[in-house]
Formats: sequence, structure tokens, C-alpha cells
Amino acid sequence: MQQQLTPDFGDYELIDTGNFEKLERFGRYVTRRPEPQAIWRPSLPEAQWAAADASFLRDARSDERGEWRLRPGMPDRWPVVYALGGVKMSMRLGLTSFKHVGIFPEQAANWDFIYNNSLRLKKMQSSPQALVKVLNLFAYTGGATLAARAAGADTTHVDSVKQVVTWARENMEASGLDGVRWIVEDALKFVRREVRRGNRYHGIILDPPAYGRGANGERWILEENICEMLECCAQLLEPAGAFLVLNLYSMGLSSTLARTAVRQAFGVPREEQWGELCFTDRAGKQLPLGTYYRMTR
Repeated sequence: MQQQLTPDFGDYELIDTGNFEKLERFGRYVTRRPEPQAIWRPSLPEAQWAAADASFLRDARSDERGEWRLRPGMPDRWPVVYALGGVKMSMRLGLTSFKHVGIFPEQAANWDFIYNNSLRLKKMQSSPQALVKVLNLFAYTGGATLAARAAGADTTHVDSVKQVVTWARENMEASGLDGVRWIVEDALKFVRREVRRGNRYHGIILDPPAYGRGANGERWILEENICEMLECCAQLLEPAGAFLVLNLYSMGLSSTLARTAVRQAFGVPREEQWGELCFTDRAGKQLPLGTYYRMTR
């Protein structure tokens, strides 16, 4: 079923969009940063945009990097909270030179899916001691990892950047959780090895970038590597009841493309859902922030 998803995230609000920028509230603080898909005009006056607590200024020499201009009293780190069941996921935000702040709030729609399916799988196990194993690849600062762990899943978190794995561990501790398996490694290299070992998982989360480098300089190019990645994951995913989440942030890659690629590798699932992750600003302008595909076997 094709569907647009917008999560209910109290500590986040998309205030306004336009002129290739977005104005957002994370907890107490308002940020202004680039957004290539906001091709329309802003609805709020420039004075309101200029009052943001932190504004990202892109370096004229780079399409990716820049620096933040902060108003007095604006910290460079602060927390936001997202509730899942009885667990409050606490995630530390930070202002990076790549315009990111440490979470992608639209992913909260997938956190709900991961949490609910991990709980469902725990109820299906033959004994209370049986493990539900979840693998989070390209895991960044760990929102999906926390969602799986909050549901009691035995969770493996894989990312090639040691600093963001440390960041994810801090988020786990701030959320009152423990027991995550942390792996600093190239994701494709890791899943190849897991296939050779014959390991299996009840849930797999894939959040690959368009381009990336592994821990030892391995090159990742989405269009070149995604088919092998999905074929490996198809061998790792348990055959009955398991779930998969795939996110694509590359502009021009649709959710229909994701569905076709997953079906080729995994076969026809029991249930599936695909579409865009979106937020709507105060003026009613809906901003797509990535495509997703998710399914259960």
C-alpha cells in the first residue's frame, strides 16, 4: 500500500519552508537550514526567519559544508525526547558542519513501526527468554536502534563513523537503555560476513546514504551497491514474521524503485507499505523528506 507518513513528534515542528530553506523547532530552539526540495516561496516574513536561534550559512566553496550563526544563549548541544510505549527516547542534538543536527525527525514514523513489530515478534517467540534480533545498518545516531531496544530486541548497530556511534551510545544511556551491540565498520562488509557466518535477524533497518566511506575507506555508491546489499540482507532476514525498513534520501529515487528492488531480492512479502516521509508547515505546505519502503514477511 502506498502512503505518505507524518509522525506525531511533540519536540519537533516544521514552522515554514521556502526559497530552498526550512525553519524548524527542535525542543525549545528554532533552526534555519538549507532544504533543496523547498522550491516554493516562504509564508512567513524574513524577520521571523532571521530570529532563528541558529542559522546555517553554507560555505560558498562547498555544496555540503558551512557554519552555524548562533543567537545569544543558543547552546551547541541540547536534547529532544520521543516517547515509545513506556520509554522516553532522549536524543542529543548538535550543530554539525554538514547542516545536520543529529536526528531526522521524519524517521519517527519508522521508529513506531520498528518498536511495534519488535514487540509483536517478542510475543511470537516460543519462550520469554528467546531473542528478537534486530540489525540497524548505516545506523547514524541511533533513533531506530533505540526504538528496537526499547521494545526489548537484541539490537546490533552498525555505522562506519566512530564519532556517530559514540553519539548513539550517549543517546542510549540518556534514554535509560543498555545492551546494544556497537559495530564500527563498513555496512556492506559487515553483512557479507554475517551471511558467511549463517546469522539471522528478525528485523533489518537500512538507511543508506547516496555516497559514503567505510571505516577503512571503502567506497559506497547507492546505485552501484544497493542490489548486493539487499541480496545479502535477504539471506540474513528470518523467513517468517520478520520485518524490513528501507529509507532512500537520494533525490530522484522513488519509493516505487525501492519496492521493486526489495521485491527482487526478498520476494513478495506478506504486507508492505511504501511512499514519502513528510512534514507539513504552519501554512499547510507539505515537504517530502525522503522515501521509505517497509514490509513484513
